[in-house]
Amino acid sequence: MKLTLAHDHKLPTGALGLALAPDGSRAFAACADGVLYAVDLESGKADTFAEKHASFASGCVLLPDGRTMISAGYDGMLLWHDVETRRCWRRVQAHRFWNWQIALSPDGSRLATVTGQYLPGGWKYEPAAENEPSVRVYDTESGDLVASFSHTPPVLSCAFSPEGAHLAAANMMGEVRVWNLPSDPDAKPVAQWTSPDFTSWGTTKSHHYCGGIYGLAFSPDGTALLGCGMGPMTDPMAGNGNMTWQRWDWRKGERLDQIKDGQHGSGLMETLAWYPGGTHFLMAGKQAQGTWNAAVFSAADGALVHSIDTKKRITHARFTADGQSLIIAGATGQEAPKLGVWPPWGRVQVYRVEA
Repeated sequence: MKLTLAHDHKLPTGALGLALAPDGSRAFAACADGVLYAVDLESGKADTFAEKHASFASGCVLLPDGRTMISAGYDGMLLWHDVETRRCWRRVQAHRFWNWQIALSPDGSRLATVTGQYLPGGWKYEPAAENEPSVRVYDTESGDLVASFSHTPPVLSCAFSPEGAHLAAANMMGEVRVWNLPSDPDAKPVAQWTSPDFTSWGTTKSHHYCGGIYGLAFSPDGTALLGCGMGPMTDPMAGNGNMTWQRWDWRKGERLDQIKDGQHGSGLMETLAWYPGGTHFLMAGKQAQGTWNAAVFSAADGALVHSIDTKKRITHARFTADGQSLIIAGATGQEAPKLGVWPPWGRVQVYRVEA
């Protein structure tokens, strides 16, 4: 499999969330200016939605009907938008703190959202207990809260299983928990485990925890769960831990495999995407050192089969349903203003996929 850049579209600010139209003609980007953009993937023309978040817009999902978009932000809000009119028609305060990530169930009926503020809970700056449920699930039709789950904050990622019967969420400490759906409020996880390969305790310059599992994705057959992030560092502020993914048998909490030695550089990996059919998966993020920040791996043995260096931070990546394109959202380094105007630093890129 090979990826070749076809389009590089600019947005005013960095893109933190990404959703795709069913036919692959448009992308929707949630950006750092709080705005939701609809981007024509051929021309790059970007239209804005009418209502923006009061802080960063951190994620967005498109319901299966193609007419309703739900966005989340650092203001803790969930906003329902009409895709055709670009108007917001429902507002729900989901969290008192930031939304880190949202996920849509396969049938589009449920939306999961995760939050959590890192506050020191002890002498070693281990996270204090949550002051609100870190994982919440909403009905996308009514906007009603249907489930709340406890986790150790901050919870950075979440994912539904392919049949929608399970929800996984992971945090800064490398702790993964999985719940049954539907379930009673405050239900206990049906599986949970910890991988120390995704977190760091600083021993130089700054003494605190850093890292986490930033991306989660169930395998298409639902038997395994993928997680990605960054390996341990002695200096958490350096951002140079190894690019890392692991795959687990989630029912047992046992690791099946992980990125191979010599196949990674260093940097924070933020997103995972399965290729249609499940033969390959992609991991991408921000490179600190090395030769790539996006790579395709074989699902059969976990071997790296192709990599690219986009020279950008990648926050989200999605393959189109036909498998012919990979859509990437992210940001470049923010440049200084020119004549009082900030240059655009958000990006939505289209890569052609060659089998």
